[in-house]
Amino acid sequence: MGAGVRRHHRTLDHSGRSRGLSGKGRSLAALDGLNFFLADVQSGLGPFLGIYLLTEPGWNAESIGAILTISGVASLVVQTPAGALIDRTRHKRALVIAAAVLVSVGAAVVTVTPSFPVVTAAQVVIGVAGAIFPPALAAIALGLVGPRGYAYRTGRMQAFNHAGNVIGAAVAGIAGYLITIRAGFWLTSILGIFVVLATLAINGRLIDHDLARGWQPQHAEKDKPSGFAVLLRCRPLLLLAVSVLLFHLANAAMLPIMGQKLALRNSGEGTLFQAALIIVAQLVMIPMAILVGRRADVWGRKTIFLAAFLALPLRGVLFTLSNNSAYLVGVQVLDGVGAGIFGAVFPVMVADLTRGTGRYNVAFGAATTMQGIGAALSTTLAGAVIVFGGYDLAFFTLAGIALVALLLFSCAVPETSPAKLIVSGEPQPVTQPETG
Repeated sequence: MGAGVRRHHRTLDHSGRSRGLSGKGRSLAALDGLNFFLADVQSGLGPFLGIYLLTEPGWNAESIGAILTISGVASLVVQTPAGALIDRTRHKRALVIAAAVLVSVGAAVVTVTPSFPVVTAAQVVIGVAGAIFPPALAAIALGLVGPRGYAYRTGRMQAFNHAGNVIGAAVAGIAGYLITIRAGFWLTSILGIFVVLATLAINGRLIDHDLARGWQPQHAEKDKPSGFAVLLRCRPLLLLAVSVLLFHLANAAMLPIMGQKLALRNSGEGTLFQAALIIVAQLVMIPMAILVGRRADVWGRKTIFLAAFLALPLRGVLFTLSNNSAYLVGVQVLDGVGAGIFGAVFPVMVADLTRGTGRYNVAFGAATTMQGIGAALSTTLAGAVIVFGGYDLAFFTLAGIALVALLLFSCAVPETSPAKLIVSGEPQPVTQPETG
């Protein structure tokens, strides 16, 4: 690596904390701000969409599940190509800005004419644009701090993202109750402006685009498979992706259908209950993400990730035991444990499994596509089960799928910590990039 890159690494300690260059510190602070403001933009306020549409004529749980599935399918179709594009392009910040603008416009359009064609078109735009964010931010972070600081930086990014979700959900819930349920979608559009500003504040010249795609000369392969070939060539990565698919098949629908269940009892307080469900979970996610960032290198990735897989089936069963609003909000603590760990550990495990190959972002995109398949099918499955047998049956069904995910992950997915890095299915010693 060149001298400029070596100087770049000397300004960071082993955890990725900035020690030197003020420009690097400002870029990392801007990355924190980007994750904070992106929290609601990234989701397009999807959890509030079901409640909003239930108040409009012609919508029910099944049609809402279908529209959320359409958005999920649109997202998953472009996730792997998006990862491949991010591996190749040096314009990662421009992609984030373009995606933020599209989501902001889509969120605003939903409030104008909530017909099936309009909502469908808006959700497709939001789904496609939203697929850009995870691999783009992962690449920018990895390019700024390198692999040795990536676990810490990922945990920090997730903590800021969850903090943004807390503030956004609180504002959307209160505004939805006091003013109009459409206020949350307007908030998403406004936050898109701040996402653009935070992205522009990151110095693109400080991003090492080789590190951003997980490339190291001593590990580079002449044959670089793209797309799902990445999963097929690396058995541990494929098993991780299947486990993640099942995790999200069980998880994605739980929060939206619980919000719908509470809204049916009192539609006027639906946004408040949904906000409470989100806020409780996000408040727990913040310390979980920080914990992962600080301890993932010590305890191991799989050990921490198992806690997330354990929390999910338990949460699904507990949701069926009472209709008390306070109780249901309390159960959401388990969502904070699961999602807080998942968001911080998953990209680090993918980075472990692809380190040195130059295929990190396309692998992350392919694995995230598997995640998206599960999330997209989850809402349709839950909506159909609700129509057939009610909300409790839907929660039991999701809990059963979560149990299968737990068994697969615990028995088949290996530990990926740097002490025993696995590349293409075989244990390999960790080789750190040259630091000068």
